[in-house]
Amino acid sequence: MEPGLYIVSTPIGHLRDITLRAIDTLHAVDEVLAEDTRTARKLFDAYAIKTKLTAYHDHNGAARRPELLSRLEDGARLALISDAGTPLVSDPGWKLVHEAARSGLNIVPVPGASAMLAGLVKSGLPSDRFLFAGFLPAKKSARQKVLGELACVPATLIFYESGPRLIASLGDMRDVLGAERAGSVTRELTKLFEEARGGTLAELADHYEKAGKPKGEIVVLVGPPEADAAPDEAVLKRELLEALATQPTKAAANAVAARYNLPKRDVYQLALDLKTDG
Repeated sequence: MEPGLYIVSTPIGHLRDITLRAIDTLHAVDEVLAEDTRTARKLFDAYAIKTKLTAYHDHNGAARRPELLSRLEDGARLALISDAGTPLVSDPGWKLVHEAARSGLNIVPVPGASAMLAGLVKSGLPSDRFLFAGFLPAKKSARQKVLGELACVPATLIFYESGPRLIASLGDMRDVLGAERAGSVTRELTKLFEEARGGTLAELADHYEKAGKPKGEIVVLVGPPEADAAPDEAVLKRELLEALATQPTKAAANAVAARYNLPKRDVYQLALDLKTDG
């Protein structure tokens, strides 16, 4: 095996969802860097992997990176894994790979499972064009702002979410992206209680408000907007009011118009009306 940093995908739930190449790689490298060694140990035990296993995560990454990069320059063979799925997708490995790439070091992807793609193919939503948006912000105002920026993207949107925050996120998706927009909530992918619930964003928000917070790892998907669909007037007004708080009227109107691909003149008039009403 040639020297380099091997980015190895691991199962997202079902332990059999690992490639033969991934197993060979984890056996052959000098050391495996894991987000959580306790989680990784279950995989190692299942496949009798005896390779040295150490932690690499947000809390020790800055301290470990210089040493790891130096070893790679000297010809080490290191593997990076996340708790589940493909590394660098919403996990702390990106900085290490970024610096290794800047240094011209050999980076070898070992593809495999991905919750994002598993959720997409299970949802039944359009898969020819999609955008992965990771985790939404925890605060409502920030979350709604991000959703507003994504509202007119002509693609299926994919988010990761936790059970405790799902109800709030679905409510904001309904309000910002549109109540009738198609969506899907998939959870526990590849596990015993795998589930996918489809419907409009209004139907999904209503279901989980009544059913309560679900358990497990969750992928939320939102279908692309209808052609020429415009955001609700309430969304436009909220965005304009936020922009008017920090910008002149014309600049605020132009920014919101550009975000939603709307005629500047119409948005400017709405901004003037809001200032008059205020």
